[in-house]
This record gives sequence, C-alpha cells and structure tokens, in this order.
Amino acid sequence: MGPLSESSGAARTRWRRVPVWLSPALLTLVVTGAGLGSAQLWRDELATWSAATRSPGDLARLAGTIDAATGPYYLLMHGWLAVAGDSTVALRAPAALAMTVAAGLLAVLGAQLVDRRTGLFAGLLFALLPGTSRYGQEARPYALATMLTVLATLLLVTALRRPGWARWTGYAAAVAALGLTHLIALTVLAAHALVVLVAWWRGPAAAGVAGSAAGEADRPDRRVWRWVVAVVPAALLVAPLVLEAGTQRSRQLDWVASARLDDLSALPGGVAQSSVVGGLLVGIAALGAARLGRRALLPGSAVLLPVLLLFTAGTVVPLWVPRYLVFVVPFACLLAGAALAGVAAPAALAVVVLAGLLGLPDQAALRRTHEWPRTAPVDYAGAARVIADGHRPGDAVVYSPRESWLFLDLGVQYHLGDPPRDVLVTEDEVRRGDLWAAECPRPARCLAGIPRVWLVVAGRHAEPLATVPGAKGEALRADFTVARVWQRSGLTVALLTSRPGR
Repeated sequence: MGPLSESSGAARTRWRRVPVWLSPALLTLVVTGAGLGSAQLWRDELATWSAATRSPGDLARLAGTIDAATGPYYLLMHGWLAVAGDSTVALRAPAALAMTVAAGLLAVLGAQLVDRRTGLFAGLLFALLPGTSRYGQEARPYALATMLTVLATLLLVTALRRPGWARWTGYAAAVAALGLTHLIALTVLAAHALVVLVAWWRGPAAAGVAGSAAGEADRPDRRVWRWVVAVVPAALLVAPLVLEAGTQRSRQLDWVASARLDDLSALPGGVAQSSVVGGLLVGIAALGAARLGRRALLPGSAVLLPVLLLFTAGTVVPLWVPRYLVFVVPFACLLAGAALAGVAAPAALAVVVLAGLLGLPDQAALRRTHEWPRTAPVDYAGAARVIADGHRPGDAVVYSPRESWLFLDLGVQYHLGDPPRDVLVTEDEVRRGDLWAAECPRPARCLAGIPRVWLVVAGRHAEPLATVPGAKGEALRADFTVARVWQRSGLTVALLTSRPGR
C-alpha cells in the first residue's frame, strides 16, 4: 500500500470518527439562528405570546374555550418565558433549537436505517430547506413536533432491533410528548404500526429496520404487543385533548376549507416553503425510495400515510392545513439522502447546495415577514410606534375588527408595552379565557368623556372611520373627527378627536 492510499485511509478513518449528527445540527443552528428576530411576530405567534404569558390557571381556562390541542405547548412556553423573557428571539429560540436537534437525529436515523452517507446528506438537505427556517423561527409547536417525530421513529428502530422494556419505555415517552405537542403528528403512528406488523410477520429485514445478522435472525414474536402497550400512555394522555379540541373545531378552524385534490400538489411547496425546492425534494426522494427498496418502508410510509390520513379526514371535516404536516419533511429528506448517497460526494453536495441556492429568495422573504403572501406583511410595530410618538395622558385606543385572527390588539400591545386604555373592553381575553376580549355593548356610553382615540383598523384606508361597522362605528362617527391618518403595511392608524360641544 502506497503513501497516498495510507493517507486516504487515515482521512476516511478521521471522518468516521466525527459524529454524523454534528454537521447537520451545526448547519441548522446557523441557518435558523440567522435573522431569528428579524420578522415581526405574526398572528399565530401573537396567540402564543398571549397564552404563554398567562398563569397556569388562566391557561387551563383558555384550553377549555379554544386551542385545547396547543395547551401543553403553551404551558411549556410559559415556563420558558419565565426564564428567558418574551422578546422575539426568546419566543422563537425553542423552535430553532428543536429544528437543530431534529437535523441531528435525522442524520442518526439515516445512518441507522441505511448508512452514514445517507444520514449526513439527509441532515444537510433538511438544514437548508426554507421550511426548516420558517418553522424553526416560529413560536409555534411545529418544530418541536418535528423533533419528537424523528426521535420517536429513531427509538422505534432501536427497540425493534434490540427489544427491551427500557427502550420501549423511551419510545412510549417520546410518543406521549409528541401527542401533547401536536395531535396531528400522531398520524405517524400509522407508519410505525405498519413497520411493527411487517417486522412481527416477516422479520426486521422485511420491514427495512434490520441491524446486525443476529438481530435479523431474531423473530420479534412479541414486539407488536410491546408496541401496543407503549402507545397506550400516549392514547390516555391525549384523549382528553382530542375530545376537547373536537368541540372547538368549528371556532378554531372556521377559516379552513374542505380538502381538494389540487391541495396535494401544493403540499410540497407548502411544507418546504418553496415550490421549486419542494418539487426538487419530492423528485430526489422518489429516486431514493426506488434505490432503498424495502428499506424505504419506514421513511416512505412516514411521509405518505400521515398525508393520506389528513387529506382523507380533510375531505369530510375541514382539517387540511399544510403546515400541520411539517413533521413528514425529515423523512422525505431521508429518502432524498439515500439517492444522494448513491452518487459521488462532490455531486451529492452540489445538489444540496443547489437546493439551498434555490431557496434563498424564500429564505430572505420569510425573514421579512411570516405572513402570507410575503408581499403583505402586517406592521404591528409601525402602528405601535405611531401611537407611542403621539400618545397623551387620557387617550384611548379602539381596534376594528376586534374578534379577528389578525389580533390587532395583541400586536400593538406586544410592541407598545404600555398602550392607551382599551376603552371598549369590558372583559379582557385573560379573564374571559379566550384569545379575544369582550367589548362594550353600548360603545357611545363607553366612549363618553374620551378626548382622543387612536383607531387601529385592518388594511390601508384613506377614510378609516368609514370601515368600522355596527354600533361602534356609529358612535365613533357621531362623536369624533379624524385629525390625522397614518398608513402602515396591512394597517391604518387614525387619531380621532372629540367633536366640539360633544
């Protein structure tokens, strides 16, 4: 053996000593951390802030009214914010860390199921997807659900290869945590069940989860029962959430339409946050599935079965929301990593870099705003600055619409800190156990004696008073005149002064 061969072998040995999870995790941390606080909190994140800053008792009341399925996540964030504060970066940091861990776990899972190269390329590709940044920079449970889905799947593989109650207990804990974080993510259990049944019937090799030769020879006659026992705690924990969330569906998802076939074609772009990158990922993943054969059973079913289950349910009950399926993306990346592992490393890395470059416009856009479309951000901070600069003692603030998913009041309150008195509120959202406050049924009486009102309305309007409906609009138009109007992206702020002789 010549010197060149010896040095090449030594380099390969050193490379194999580097943990396979390290590069994907570090890259994900860098990418998701870049511009973490750049975009303003959007409506869903404002709901997280409002909920997580309440007491546990107030959170329990909120769960009984709306968003019960997200209640455990809000409680977790309540504890986090008590330590880290409620800055934009602090609110989003858990999601960025969760995506970082997910990338590392994905690399380990790929190495366990296929080989080291598959895990490495899968993790690197996952790190560069715009969707990883989008949900790794959002104060919502999707990143945590993604991490826990990959963790539960990795623990399942470990338990199937070397069965033991300690390993099944770890799997049970991961599944329970997943259910408490995101109910829809439990659809991945359909894929787990399929793999367990195939392993029980035909052995781990047929299920694509075989390890050593000794492990392949071990027929797991009782593993299917162990799996059933392992998922029982999760079922018991999430059952109350499922029942309560079912009663809240009409209010929680009143904006969702029934699923249609063309929604499936839009799904890759939705979860990847880029149509081009999503299409590229699907194409490479299909090649990887063909290359893996029976080893594609677990990652392939972990992609397809949750999608089909949610789509089927969505045709009957309006449930189809693409971001609910973000947790399947790592498994598509695993299949794509298998395809990339079949070519030379420079070519595979070139494809990973290409995916990153194709997603750059979307990466930049999501750091400007999390709203959709990206060209229509809602400038809550701009509205708050207008009010802060012109506020006087005795001023009041009025929002229109109040019970809207835009959360105009929460957005202004978050950025303003100490806003003018919300004069029409009779019961705030905390006391009401809701995400919206209750307003005065007789606005004219509640507005009596107020010299100036800051009116915040959704959209850009030259005459904002004309857009306020009902008794609230009538009272404002009768007793106030518009002194000045400021237009910000997605919002209009008007300063109203009381009419002389009022």
